[in-house]
Amino acid sequence: MTSPLLWYLNRGTGIVLVAVFSLTVVLGVLATGRAVSPWWPRFVTQGLHRALSAVSVLLLLAHALIAVVDEYVDIRWWQALVPFGSSYRPLWLGLGTAALDLTAVVVATSLARSRLPHRLWFLVHLTTYLAWGLGLLHGFMIGTDAHLGWSVAVTAACVGLVALLGAARVVAVLRARGRSRAPSRTPAPRSGEPASR
Repeated sequence: MTSPLLWYLNRGTGIVLVAVFSLTVVLGVLATGRAVSPWWPRFVTQGLHRALSAVSVLLLLAHALIAVVDEYVDIRWWQALVPFGSSYRPLWLGLGTAALDLTAVVVATSLARSRLPHRLWFLVHLTTYLAWGLGLLHGFMIGTDAHLGWSVAVTAACVGLVALLGAARVVAVLRARGRSRAPSRTPAPRSGEPASR
C-alpha cells in the first residue's frame, strides 16, 4: 500500500524523532550529571527522561513500520531489523536499522536493569549516543526534507545541545576523577616522626 499520507507520516515521525530522541539524550545527561535545583529536582529530570524515552521508542517503531508498510520504497520487514540488507540506499537505511537495533538492546537492558550488574547496564546504555548519532546520519542522508533550511536548523540545534551537554558531562567526570586521584596536601610523616593529627 502506498499513499501520500504514509509518506508524510514517515517524514513526520522521522523529524519529530530527531527532536524527541535528542531531548531524551539531553535529559539523560542531566540526570546522570546530578543537575538539580530547587525549581527542578532530579526526579523530574529522570521522570521526563523515562517518559521521552518511551515516546522515542514509539516514534522509532512507527517510523520503521510505516517505512515497511509504504510500498513507495520496497523495504521488507526483516530489512527494518537487519542492517544493510535493503537494496534501497543500503548504507543510509542500514544506519537507521542499526540505530533501531541498538535502541532495542538499550530498552531491553533498561527493563532488566534491576537484574543486571550496574556497570553492564551503564555500558550498554552508553550505546544510546551511538544510536542517536547513527539515527541522525540516517535521517540526514536519506530524509527527503533533510537539506531544507528548517530541517537543518532542527538537526543543528539538536546536535549542538547534545554536544554541549555531553562535553560538559565529560569535563565534569574528568575533573571528579582528577580530584579523587589528587595527592593529599598533608605531607607524609618522615621516618621516625609521629604522624600529626
